[in-house]
Amino acid sequence: MAPALLGVTVVLVLLVIRTAVHETKEPGSARQEWAFLRQRRGMLTFVGTASVLAAAGWTISGPAHLPWVCLAALLVARISSRAR
Repeated sequence: MAPALLGVTVVLVLLVIRTAVHETKEPGSARQEWAFLRQRRGMLTFVGTASVLAAAGWTISGPAHLPWVCLAALLVARISSRAR
């Protein structure tokens, strides 16, 4: 599970750095960029996606890929909240 955690951490750090760069260029953009986590639709999308992927991933490879499941669910929720 350690390699999965390391990979997910690297991707999350890149997302945080990207948010920080955008925030320095346009103050207040970070709040808008991550607002989907405070919205009901975004959280339901995250939980639903994480549940489906976790169930599929657990049967295939066990708990080793759960960090990637969480990251994928976060990205799906973020993308689907922008689509509106």
